[in-house]
Amino acid sequence: MPVSPHYRASTSHAALGPEFYDVVAAATFPDHILRYRNQRAAKSVGLDMLSDEEWIAHFGRFQPLAENFREPLALRYHGHQFRTYNPELGDGRGFLFAQLYDDKGRLLDLATKGSGKTPWSRTADGRLTLKGGVREVLATSMLEALGVDTSKTFSLIETGEALERGDEPSPTRSSVMVRLSHSHIRIGTFQRQAFHRSTENIQKLLDYTIKTYMPGIWRDDVPARAIAFLEEVCRRVARVGAQWMAAGFVHGVLNTDNINITGESFDYGPWRFLPELDPAFTAAYFDETGLYAYGRQPDALFWNVTRLAECLLRLADQPSLEKALGVFEPAIRKEFTDAMLRRLGVGAESPERDNELVRVLWIFLSETKAPFEQTFFDWFGGLASADRAARSPSKDRYANPAFNPVRDALQGFSPRPEVDLGHAYFSKPFACSMLIEEVEAIWKPIADSDDWSVFHAKLEAIDEMREAYGLA
Repeated sequence: MPVSPHYRASTSHAALGPEFYDVVAAATFPDHILRYRNQRAAKSVGLDMLSDEEWIAHFGRFQPLAENFREPLALRYHGHQFRTYNPELGDGRGFLFAQLYDDKGRLLDLATKGSGKTPWSRTADGRLTLKGGVREVLATSMLEALGVDTSKTFSLIETGEALERGDEPSPTRSSVMVRLSHSHIRIGTFQRQAFHRSTENIQKLLDYTIKTYMPGIWRDDVPARAIAFLEEVCRRVARVGAQWMAAGFVHGVLNTDNINITGESFDYGPWRFLPELDPAFTAAYFDETGLYAYGRQPDALFWNVTRLAECLLRLADQPSLEKALGVFEPAIRKEFTDAMLRRLGVGAESPERDNELVRVLWIFLSETKAPFEQTFFDWFGGLASADRAARSPSKDRYANPAFNPVRDALQGFSPRPEVDLGHAYFSKPFACSMLIEEVEAIWKPIADSDDWSVFHAKLEAIDEMREAYGLA
């Protein structure tokens, strides 16, 4: 296998032992058509030198990577699904395929979606629709370009099966996807051990997680270690939640098994981006009560980390854990302000001025229903982009007195050093966006005539946006 010198394998998750996973085998597929490979992500972990044939061998047929897992691991976990506890969960159509270090020294996972049945599949077929895979590529690409800490869609291979689904025209095409993510240890992973009242395994999982992903918070005393861990998870989950809010993103299914302890967003099902600011906007058609609506996402995340605190009651006392949970609210407020400034492409001034700018911009977006993504695009770089904003399709909104508080609050804010307002992206009249209508328009030519040109054109537009926003 022609890997680069940067390739560094690991099998550390196996050290947790069989209480945490099941050894499984990948499905055998009738066909393997490579539809997407993330070359930039591959380079970060030393796999960019693979030929397409070798890529398919590893990420379609799941031949083991060098010095990595000989057999995949379907991870065990529980979770609250729409706040109802489910002890029958686990990797039902995926597995942990490999672990490896990236060029920043972080341990990352290569995990699958649609790779076949496991002991946790229940009545499902263990497969992924091609449309589901395409949607995940689009979601992760867009979120990364908007500065959200997200998993990376690493590979998408069409697999030649006809799948029956109740929520889209069937039969539909099949695929297998691989994601690159910073851990697949979930709040639900802790919940499973708490459900089985295994104090030993809770501490084993805690210690592994801290040593592997957050060694700087290690404490020799077990209760202090559990408290420090909960505080760190609160900070990380608050950060990604704030990033979602600033990106106008609705995850859709914020169950405890979908919350990663490293605070990285992953596992995209019925996601949506806001057309305009609307706290009640939901992503999932089955979210009938709006539990995971856009404006309720911070509350949902806090509810989830509170469930993690309950798992740690066997290691630390309740008052200390409750105090640790108090980290979440101030963290998400600060992270939201920071994320909003990054979305505007301006540097921080002072806490008071930063918060005021965010406040008046939020009021403007809420009261005027200005296009969400377009507004950030038009004013990226602050007042340095005023002439460009005056030529925008939304220019009449900015001439309205309702925008005056935002214009006033922007005084003194300068573009961030990495921002290039001369980038070709900013010569366009419209922002790159990813509304549901656009997703359907990308999928239609693929479904109708196997035409992938619109899909690839969109990914190129997202790459251009990422570069313009200084995130290349």
